[in-house]
Amino acid sequence: MSSATPLQSEPRHHTGLLPWIRRHPLLTFFVISFAVAWGFVPFGSFGAFSPLVAVLVVVPITQGLPGLRRLGSRLIRWRVAWYWYAVAIGVPLAVVVGSIMLTVGSGAPPPSLLASVTPWYSLVLVFLVRLVNPLDGALGEEPAWRGYAQPSLQAVRSPLAATAILGVVLSVWHLPLILMPQFDLPPIGILTTFAITFWYSWLLNRTGGSVLLTVIAHAAQGIVQPWRLWENASIGIRENFFECVLWCALALALIAVDWRFWRRRPDPELGGPRGSTTRSETLTTSSSAHV
Repeated sequence: MSSATPLQSEPRHHTGLLPWIRRHPLLTFFVISFAVAWGFVPFGSFGAFSPLVAVLVVVPITQGLPGLRRLGSRLIRWRVAWYWYAVAIGVPLAVVVGSIMLTVGSGAPPPSLLASVTPWYSLVLVFLVRLVNPLDGALGEEPAWRGYAQPSLQAVRSPLAATAILGVVLSVWHLPLILMPQFDLPPIGILTTFAITFWYSWLLNRTGGSVLLTVIAHAAQGIVQPWRLWENASIGIRENFFECVLWCALALALIAVDWRFWRRRPDPELGGPRGSTTRSETLTTSSSAHV
């Protein structure tokens, strides 16, 4: 009398939207970020806050409250050396001043609309509003791009590879700002976006994963749009070229000077406090980053 051999049960693959999101969190985040931002294009606008929406959808579904706490801890990680605050504000402003000086040095007249940014405290007010406005690029983007996407990509890649991938994604995400005339952003802005991603990545990693510092840097970067300081559009394009050159030079300098950092092994915590990510959560993030 023969005995029946029990059949081994095959693993079940759950179907449906939520299981798919849990299997592909980073891809879902990118899809939502693009869909929401570009969804405003037919109405003549652009949803710069879409990454924040995307991360607040994906993280609770895939990581629950621990993921939200981890995201929040990066956003309020303020205990860094004082000079990082000076770097976060000073570097973007230095690039703006440098691009204006190079433009004038190339034969352009001084900015005719410079008086529109005075008094000086109006710039401080703009900076403070950008820090707390979730509809603006600083708070609407940084908690997502640098607080979620960068760590997810960096969990299984070197900082150099992770930043290059994110830079391409961000450049494509910004394309409507190039194609829509009301935003007045020249095509070279795509290269600027790619280059500046390396600056934000370096700042994030070197401050132990402080998204707060990248929010501050992003807010400082957008205080003034220097190409709009001239009534002559061709001069504005020239200024934008010099601004791109400076950001590219900074990106290359950061890579060359800090090469060991860029080539170090994957680290989902970005050099920040250890122990906040469980092994299972790290593996989930790592598998999703391969999408």
